[in-house]
Amino acid sequence: MRMRQKMNTTSQKPSNGDRGFTILETAIALVVMMVAALGAVSIFAYSIENNASAKDRELAMGVAQQHLEQLRNAAFTDDLLTATDPAGRTTEVSSADRRYVVLTTITDSDLVGGQPTLKTIRIRVMPVGNTMGTVSVVTRRATTVVGPNR
Repeated sequence: MRMRQKMNTTSQKPSNGDRGFTILETAIALVVMMVAALGAVSIFAYSIENNASAKDRELAMGVAQQHLEQLRNAAFTDDLLTATDPAGRTTEVSSADRRYVVLTTITDSDLVGGQPTLKTIRIRVMPVGNTMGTVSVVTRRATTVVGPNR
């Protein structure tokens, strides 16, 4: 006699317990991925803002250096290098479609015979309508005239 094997027509459940993901597990995974993506987006927004501020600072520094070069090229006794009051001289300039306020303060020191032999020049550049701060440049300029002690 032959024994016939009975065919099992019902599907068997996997014995190791893997049955796939539930809706809850999938939703939690999506929330975690969304939080990570939003974090990356905020980093991009932050970097775009900082790049714009860096551009403003770079342009302001260029304005300050250009103004400083004008003062370096002037003679030591030129009216451009006349000492200012403590509030300084204010001018407004434009560069790359941006407006800047330039505050120049010149202080005389080391007087010899009533004439200054050293000038301290402070240039402060502030963008109009922007809160990125200011750029400041400070330098000293000495006369080429030999003093009485030589």
